[in-house]
Amino acid sequence: MFTGLVEEIGTVERLWREHDGWWLSVRAERALTDLDVSHSIAVNGACLTVTALNEAAFTVGLAPETVRRTNLGELQPGEGVNLERALPADGRVGGHFVQGHVDGVGVIRALRPEDDSLWVTVESPAELLRYIVPKGFVAVDGVSLTVVEVFPDAFNFMLIAYSQDHIVLPRKTTGARVNLEVDMLGKYVERFVQGGTDAVRND
Repeated sequence: MFTGLVEEIGTVERLWREHDGWWLSVRAERALTDLDVSHSIAVNGACLTVTALNEAAFTVGLAPETVRRTNLGELQPGEGVNLERALPADGRVGGHFVQGHVDGVGVIRALRPEDDSLWVTVESPAELLRYIVPKGFVAVDGVSLTVVEVFPDAFNFMLIAYSQDHIVLPRKTTGARVNLEVDMLGKYVERFVQGGTDAVRND
């Protein structure tokens, strides 16, 4: 479990495929504190398991589903990524409960400054937009954000100056893909109302 408050911008060291699997190595500093092999860490909002680490970097494995459903398979060496260690049991929830289970990928449609803040508009798949509501929570590349407006195929939010300096999103351009995780409460409520059968596969 995470809170959507980025602890550090890490730097992609390497992304490679080996033995029919994908591996990602990320350089970090603060995020390495108390981190160990088998621990969970969120990289651009995706919960991943640490498989190796040293004093300067950690390595995680990427399952095929992770590569398909997130933007992690597109990362390039030197690119920044949002990092957050798992929330300890006695930790403060400064954002909202983020599972680190990316629901899908959106596309940045517009970036527009207003004073020292930044408006960001993100196109969203219809199957995710149904769970996004004004003043509700959404995680974009692992960042806990408050939705301002919802449109037929997109939503927007604002980033204050501090946030712009501590996450990777302002470094991106229009057309860039971002990981989305909608608020889990909406999904649970929908499933309960529908009798718990909507997401069950029969094959």
